[in-house]
Amino acid sequence: MTKKTNLFFAAIVLGLGWAMRGHFGHEWGASWAGAMGALAVLVVSKRKDWALRAPALAALGAIGWGAGGMMSYGIVIGYCQSISFVNSLYGYVMLAVIGGLYGFIGGGLFGLGLESSEENKPKWSGLIIEMFVGGFLVWGLLIYQMEWFMTPPRSELWAGCLGAALALGWYLYRNNFKRAVRVASYAALGAGFGFAFGNFIQTVGSSAEIQYNWWNVMEFTLGFFGGLGMIYAVLTREWPKSVKPSGTANWIAIIFLFAFIPATNYFNGFSTESLINFAEKLNIANPVQYASRQLLVAGISIPVFAILAIMIWNHYSSQDDKLVKFGLPVMLFITTIHYNFFAYIRLGTFYKPFSFKYSESLYLFIVAFIFTIWYVGLRKTTDFPGRNTSDETWKRWGIIIITLLITFVIITTVSINIHSEMPGAHDRF
Repeated sequence: MTKKTNLFFAAIVLGLGWAMRGHFGHEWGASWAGAMGALAVLVVSKRKDWALRAPALAALGAIGWGAGGMMSYGIVIGYCQSISFVNSLYGYVMLAVIGGLYGFIGGGLFGLGLESSEENKPKWSGLIIEMFVGGFLVWGLLIYQMEWFMTPPRSELWAGCLGAALALGWYLYRNNFKRAVRVASYAALGAGFGFAFGNFIQTVGSSAEIQYNWWNVMEFTLGFFGGLGMIYAVLTREWPKSVKPSGTANWIAIIFLFAFIPATNYFNGFSTESLINFAEKLNIANPVQYASRQLLVAGISIPVFAILAIMIWNHYSSQDDKLVKFGLPVMLFITTIHYNFFAYIRLGTFYKPFSFKYSESLYLFIVAFIFTIWYVGLRKTTDFPGRNTSDETWKRWGIIIITLLITFVIITTVSINIHSEMPGAHDRF
């Protein structure tokens, strides 16, 4: 398979995860998507030393991508739909900032895990403290002292994420984790552009009065372009031999990935009341019975999928070649199927196909999933394709940022001229 196909595979997996995350939301929905994206990168890379640490690396991806879930962006999307140029441009740029923070922390922590070696091991406890303190200080300074509100009257925890991202970047830079910085930067670039561009697609689709789940498209583009940036940064660098795997860390990570994250999404995303309300909208004869059955099925699925993941890891973890070729792809399939299963239960898709107003987007997940099976099943196992490209300079990144801003000016100009005042639109200034 070509490198372009490698890029597309990882991008579509994270995009798929992020689209499903839209039905759960917040930190834990994002962490599930982040785990999928990290596992996709490991499947593509085919590095044996990374495969032996796959659960721990995927957990880092889950934590990093999930951290940004605390940020609010509903009001910012409303700014994009304004007919005022200044307010609309502000909305698109701020969406890029929010998406960029998702990508930087997610790509940075995952990249740090990949770059960890016997010669240069990160001090994780110190990093966690620095990110927490940095997030608290920047949040306090920007919000409580300078009152730089992005999303009034909603949560301004974007500033906390900004402080954590700055602390992470400084840690990576001063400790010579240059590859991790690059992964963080490209993931931020992709996720930031993807979030803003996806909302532009949403605005165009809504103004054209095309009935579709455009919000879900916006979420997919965030994950797709964020995953594209992350996998590109990984595949275009040579990496040092990884630190020796820790059996304890891997097993803790497996419980975290396949039991704790699904369980948390279960308790946060499902409730008897919400399922009863949904059943009433579907005109189901016995809403209470429907709700209890859905809760039971979703709950039982957690130990079933967790045990399956444990069995797969226990069987393949001591067989390097088979772990790379079969073990990791199967673990990726497990977490993808489970997340999709949760989304289908939450929206009543199994009970009444196409019952959800925009349920057709859910069936696109199946198409994407079939693609992943085809890709992993037919491709040949080859050596890690990473190679050094020319180093990015400050000048190159400056050109990238300026080009991005010009792009936002163009889409803002188009956006304000294709619609009148839209429902949900807001003016910041």
